[in-house]
Amino acid sequence: METPLQEPTFWILTALAGPPLHGYGIIREVAALSEGRLSMRPGTLYGALDRLVEAGLIEADREEVVDGRLRRYYRLSAAGSATLAAETERLRRNVEAATARLANLTPAARPIAPRALGGLA
Repeated sequence: METPLQEPTFWILTALAGPPLHGYGIIREVAALSEGRLSMRPGTLYGALDRLVEAGLIEADREEVVDGRLRRYYRLSAAGSATLAAETERLRRNVEAATARLANLTPAARPIAPRALGGLA
């Protein structure tokens, strides 16, 4: 899988850069990391997890039965870590370039703060 990553993929890999997580744990971690901007549904998540396993970016860590249901934990693979690092660096360079350009704007041409636009930028 190459960068740029789709936003849900970026957040799933970011969530799994910590300890192994099961599906619901990933959903909660993605919501927390994205500050609520991304809310994943189980069907969407499990389809994405299957694709990420197939691409070798994540791998199953372990399984356990909780309340009669199988809970599978996932972890970031070495390839997933490298992909996340490359995407993070790409995004950092993008932010750096945009920040430098915005710093050169005249005061009259500076954008209105995103909060003043209702969070839209």
